[in-house]
Formats: sequence, structure tokens, C-alpha cells
Amino acid sequence: MSGTSADGVDVAVVEIEGAPPALQWRLLHHATLPHPPDLRAAILAATRPETSAVDDLCTLNVSLGERFAQAALAGIEAAGLAPTQVHLVGSHGQTVWHAPESRPPATLQLGEAAVIAERTGIAVVSNFRARDMAVGGQGAPLVAYVDVLLLTHPEEIRAAQNIGGIGNVTFLPAANRSDLSPLAFDTGPGNVLLDYSAAHITGGRLTYDRDGALAAQGQVDNDLLVWLLDHPYFARRPPKSTGRELFGDAFARQVWQRGQDQGLVAADIMATLTALTAQSIARAYHSFLPCLPEVVIASGGGAYNPTLMRMLADALRPARLLPAAALGIPDDAKEALAFAILAYETWHGRPGNLPAATGARHPVILGQVTPAATNIFTHE
Repeated sequence: MSGTSADGVDVAVVEIEGAPPALQWRLLHHATLPHPPDLRAAILAATRPETSAVDDLCTLNVSLGERFAQAALAGIEAAGLAPTQVHLVGSHGQTVWHAPESRPPATLQLGEAAVIAERTGIAVVSNFRARDMAVGGQGAPLVAYVDVLLLTHPEEIRAAQNIGGIGNVTFLPAANRSDLSPLAFDTGPGNVLLDYSAAHITGGRLTYDRDGALAAQGQVDNDLLVWLLDHPYFARRPPKSTGRELFGDAFARQVWQRGQDQGLVAADIMATLTALTAQSIARAYHSFLPCLPEVVIASGGGAYNPTLMRMLADALRPARLLPAAALGIPDDAKEALAFAILAYETWHGRPGNLPAATGARHPVILGQVTPAATNIFTHE
């Protein structure tokens, strides 16, 4: 998994058996491999129309395939396995553009699956989002299907809140509540504006607000926060998804210009953007969930930001905020684990989308399969 923050590859090696709802899984190894600075710069350039070009996209697609293959092989070795012992690679790819509201709806993830299959000798499932969009869905959030499988509680109403570059929530009714149904959507910016701001403040020395230290030095400006929360995305009803197309560098620059025009210092702008992530999540719950959850399970890079977690815990009270690690899922492994499970479902010919989350007209088998060098059906 390489997400909106484009800071590295999350790798999970997972042993999976059975079928939903009795799916059994065991996480054997997980790690994050940071992208080299030049690769991250190329990814970020590719997400901006003013700095992308078709030849660069073509080259980046292959470069990312090589990078993902290296990451898969490193994860396999660290798990104490040989590539011949691994049946399948699930690769989300790197999103460079996601436009579910365009006509026609479109999305583009890079990371050539043929390269991954050749370098690893393992069959690859990739391009998960396109099939959901082909039947009227947003193509996101796809992790919702896995959240329902892994995190539903017999009696407790939960929400699974991922905070990567973009935030997404899955509402998880208790198993004993037949009157409620799962729901999922993107809540808005997660870390994407914070990452830009950390680099802006430090002249590129930092690529994210480590330990929330920059935001902790500032004060939230209510006027700027109110203006930010007035963004039309937050009022749009689900199903909905978003990305750098709305909340990328251009928007971040606009926020910084407005904050400076108000006379705010850098730390106050950072604190206010951190509050935006927390408050947009809380407002989404109040506006769009059928009822408020009792427990919120946080994952993704944002779960490592204590300033953000404090703001979010305050905004979500009386719900309890727990890290995914408290339930046995490391925060930075959850989405890679999810795409391993989605690849497994595709391999077995089962749908992997949740129409209540994406808005698709019906469930579909996700992704495209790139065979290994041997017969595609060698492994069962």
C-alpha cells in the first residue's frame, strides 16, 4: 500500500484461510519502507496537473512497479519465507488522480503489475478501484469491506477511522443490531495538509509533523477553522471520496496565504489544520452516521500524532478512541493487510466492495490479475 501521503510502501505478509464471515488471518510481518526523496518528489509532481507529463507518468508507472516489487521481496524475506511460498501479491498502487465526480468517473493508480509479477515470480492483483467505479461507485473507501469483516463487535457500535493522507471512516453496527447497516466514506483531509505544512515550515527538513510537535506549539485560530470547515466537500452527503485533487498543494497554499493575511504565525496555522482533521471527522459523524459510535478505532499515520489524537478524542467524546494496535492490528499495517484480504477475495472469485460504502450499484469482484510465470491457477 502506498497512500496519499506518498511517503513510502506499507508491506504486510499475511496468512489467510477460509471465507467470509469465517475468514481467518495471521499477520506474519509488516514494515514501512520509505520512498527515496527523488521518487517521492516524482509522485507528488505526478499528482499536480501543472507539473505532470505523459512521459513522466509512463516512466513513474514502471519505477513504482520496481519499488513495490522490492518492497514485497523485502517483506517476504523478513517474514522468513521464500517467494515460492507466497501465493499472491495484492498491490493497491499509487493514486495520482482520483475523480469520481468527473464525467466519466475516473481514477488512476500507478505501479506496473507486470513488473511486480516478473520480479517476484508471484501472481499480482492490482487496479482494485476501477471495477467499483465501472458500476457507479466512488472506488473508495474499499477498506470498508475488510473493516466489516475484522472489526465488527457482537454488541458494540464502532467506527474504524483511518487517517492517512486522506481520512476515511467505516461505521460498524454491532452484530446484534439488525436495524443498522455499515456505511463508509472519506471524511476529508487527514495528514495531507499537515505534511505539506511541515515541509513548508522547516524548509523541507521534515515531511510530516513528527509527534505533532509543530502543531503543539500553536493555537487554533477559530476564524480560519470556520472558513476551512465551510469547504463544500464536508457538506456533501455520502457516498463520497476525495484526494489531492481537492486537498492538495494548491489548497494548502491557499490556506497558508489566508492564515498569513490574518497575521497568524506558522505554528498557529499548523495547529488549525490539525484541528481541521479532527473537527471534520467529528462533524462527519454527527452529520452522516445513523448514530454515534461507542468506540472509534484509529489507524494510519495520523494515529502516531499525539496532538491530533488529543484533538480527536476531545471532539468525539463520549466515544472512546482506541488505536487499531489495541485490537491486534498495527496502525501502519491495517491498509496493507486490507488489500491482502481484498486480493485473496478476488483470487477466490468473491466480491470485495461494499456498495453501501462506495455507492456501487451492486457487489463486484475487484481488480485485475497478472499471472505469475507459472500457471495462474497453480496455487489454491
